[in-house]
Amino acid sequence: MISTGFHYGKRICPANGVARPIKLSIVAPSVPAVPGSLRSTSSLVREIDLLRSIVRRVRDRHPFHIDAWVVLPEHLHCVMTLPPGDSDFSLRWRLIKSGFSRALPKTERRSKVRRAAGERGIWQRHYWEHLIRDEADYQRHVDYVHVNPLKHGHVQRVRDWPYSTFHRYVAAGIYPVDWSGDVSVDMGSDS
Repeated sequence: MISTGFHYGKRICPANGVARPIKLSIVAPSVPAVPGSLRSTSSLVREIDLLRSIVRRVRDRHPFHIDAWVVLPEHLHCVMTLPPGDSDFSLRWRLIKSGFSRALPKTERRSKVRRAAGERGIWQRHYWEHLIRDEADYQRHVDYVHVNPLKHGHVQRVRDWPYSTFHRYVAAGIYPVDWSGDVSVDMGSDS
């Protein structure tokens, strides 16, 4: 069990007792993908070093804590906590998505609408988010993030997926290395 404190959708920081917003987000590239292009469904894992670099850059300028994260070929899941007094999750996602898009070569096809808006067409315009309600909700969503590669058939065991904070949780003794979660867990809409 992951131990945190909660108060009305916010994580209580153990160091100072301050409530901080915490959310689960699901972010997906645009679909359908064009086979062989950077918009193909594997661009997130193929460009994982670029994505990590962009996330670090955004975290340096606009801090957030990554509670749980998994990057799949066609989408990613993240449970993040923001600093006290900050609830601007959308700013972080906008900067991550735009930074990643700007760093890629411009090879994708774009609609007239996206061209007129100056959009690359790599990401969907929206993302799904959920404000964590309590400790049980937090645990369910962190488990859901970590079991997702298994749920989508990318691996037979959660530990076999390299692009996940699951390995950090194992190293901290929170999960056993052979933890497999529950692939039937459903947290709502999943891209």
